[in-house]
Amino acid sequence: MIPVEVTEGAGPLILGMPHTGTFLPPEILASLNARGRMLADTDWHIDQLYKDLLPDVTIVRATFHRYVIDANRPPDGESLYPGQNTTGLVPLTDFDGVPIWDVPPGAAEVEERRQRFHQPYHAALAAQVGRVRAAQGVALLYDCHSIRSRIPFLFEGVLPDFNIGTVNGASCDARIERLVAETCTKATAYRTILNGRFKGGWTTRHYGKPEQGVHAIQMELAQSTHLASEAPPFAYDPVKAERLRDGLRAILEGLVALAPQLRA
Repeated sequence: MIPVEVTEGAGPLILGMPHTGTFLPPEILASLNARGRMLADTDWHIDQLYKDLLPDVTIVRATFHRYVIDANRPPDGESLYPGQNTTGLVPLTDFDGVPIWDVPPGAAEVEERRQRFHQPYHAALAAQVGRVRAAQGVALLYDCHSIRSRIPFLFEGVLPDFNIGTVNGASCDARIERLVAETCTKATAYRTILNGRFKGGWTTRHYGKPEQGVHAIQMELAQSTHLASEAPPFAYDPVKAERLRDGLRAILEGLVALAPQLRA
């Protein structure tokens, strides 16, 4: 099993996909309870949603499920949102706060998973960021995510459709933040928020170094925008998705057009 799939493109844009994978090694699958085996917290169909939106895009996609280990969490397990409900490096509960393991992993197993899955994903991502930065003079890392629109354990009410995270402007040039926010706002069928509940995970925080020509931004989509239902079997809705893809294409095209102005 290869923990990460890489598609190299010639352009300045990199799509990170840490949560689309559904692979679990048999021994890890056997340790999950029935709730965990639902894999409810997958970023369902995100790879399909972004497929072929633009040519020359680099894609780095984790093939393993986030219950194996979360590739968008710090390797030391530090909380990204202190004082708020969240899930950790190896989640012990799902997004509803319900336990997912019959046999939770111990510290030694978590470390083994970190080396076997988390580290290779980020080694691949870092290599692509370096390659693109060297070739283009700038690298734009757009981290692709989705989540159910209603999860009381994590946030109140209904999540907006487009949730843009730039770590309060620290992970990218202000022109990137403005372009993405304005493009989303123009998609009038959808609601948009900037640096709301989701300000950017470890990927955005770790790689976003605008002063070095590496810009990172996270897009957390409400799954109601592209799923037939936010419940099993989490089916892809082609009509909803195609409408959403128009907006996503506009975002990515705008980023590529902006890239020459951002070269270090």
